[in-house]
Amino acid sequence: MGSALVLTLTLSLGAVPAAHADSLEDQQKALQDQAARVQDSLEFVDAKIAKAAGDLVVYQGQLPGAQQALLAAQGRVATATSEVQAMAARVDMAQQNKAKITEQMNTDKQKLASTKKLIGQIASQAYKSGGVPSDLSLFFGADGTGSLTDTMDLADQALRAQNSAMDKLSQQNATNVNSQARLVAVEAEIKDLKAKADAALAREQAARDDAASKKAAVDKLVSDTTALNNQLQAAKPGIQKKLASVQSAQNEVAAQIKERDRKLREAWEAEQRRKAAEAAAAAAAAQAAAEAAAAKAGQAAPPAPPTPPAYTPSQGSPSAFGLRHPFSGDIPITSGFGWRATPPGTIDFYGTGGYMHTGIDFGAACGTPVYAAAAGEVTVGGWTNYGGGNTVMISHGVVQGNSLTTVYYHNSSVVVSPGMRVSQGQLIAYSGTTGNSTGCHAHFETWLNGSPADPMTLL
Repeated sequence: MGSALVLTLTLSLGAVPAAHADSLEDQQKALQDQAARVQDSLEFVDAKIAKAAGDLVVYQGQLPGAQQALLAAQGRVATATSEVQAMAARVDMAQQNKAKITEQMNTDKQKLASTKKLIGQIASQAYKSGGVPSDLSLFFGADGTGSLTDTMDLADQALRAQNSAMDKLSQQNATNVNSQARLVAVEAEIKDLKAKADAALAREQAARDDAASKKAAVDKLVSDTTALNNQLQAAKPGIQKKLASVQSAQNEVAAQIKERDRKLREAWEAEQRRKAAEAAAAAAAAQAAAEAAAAKAGQAAPPAPPTPPAYTPSQGSPSAFGLRHPFSGDIPITSGFGWRATPPGTIDFYGTGGYMHTGIDFGAACGTPVYAAAAGEVTVGGWTNYGGGNTVMISHGVVQGNSLTTVYYHNSSVVVSPGMRVSQGQLIAYSGTTGNSTGCHAHFETWLNGSPADPMTLL
């Protein structure tokens, strides 16, 4: 009666392979399902150990994915660091370009100032002399003793010098405007590069923070897995002892159900034989009376009617019990009936490769009303000592040669008592998480002719 007939525990770090599924949600569900199977195997033994064993399966299944996520995060850190370094190099190159342009502009400014000074001097002398300066030696080193022709040549040279200076000034102005435009462009580039560098630094920091978070998650998984593994290793002798005790108690209850149902079927069969014998005796008496009456009247004896058949043991369909669902509304099944193979990487303490889940678990919230699946007599109504907590057991007698018992485990409270007759659909308990249970749910069993049967084939 219980799903504790076989215990499976992971006893080596990383022994349980990661669940394979298409999406992260599917992987998580597969891990949770696997953990639930492990917990089912310990449902009636020890709630804390059952949860630890289930958590261990989940942690071990999550560890490879967490390690892969950490590697990916570390890769993103490396990429972000390279990006930061590249941006820093580009900023440095742009700064060097700015320095060169600034230096060239300063040189050009000096040349521009010199040219303006020269033009100013030429203009000033021209103004003072009323035209071309008389003292051309100021610019050309003349001693002022030459002829008029020489003076005119000097004047021409002065004009050419002025025009050349003006051309040079114009070129320098153009160069200065171009340099200024280049400087503005470089400064804009530097500003943009610095913004990108700041963004790259932020991405690098975010990547480092993410990697640190993922490393902490991996470290915690390793730590938790190691701790749980050590806990289960230390608890193993006690679990084995508890398993033996629980199994012994459950076997005793199973034997009681089997024996009670056997007696019920025997009594039912005896009653069927008695009724068949009574029918045969009544038919024989009627035939004898008819024959005596015919003889007294001098008539021929009437033909004998067919002899009623003797009772032959047979069984009809178990569906004749007409079971109803023990809950109102749509309560999901969280664990079905049947044999469960030992998950890969776990240790089967009984060496049978799995365990038998002898009922079905409904994901009923604590306090959900529980109703009798059929009319019958309550044989257990209250606390039990083999892991089921507050339990209700109902014997539904024999129908068409089949005997049936239903069992309802882990209830928060029970509202019936042994010896009570209940009708189908009558409130018998409220679901809960008593006994060795890891959470609110209802474990429901159907025992047909003394053996556990899948309730879904009878509901």
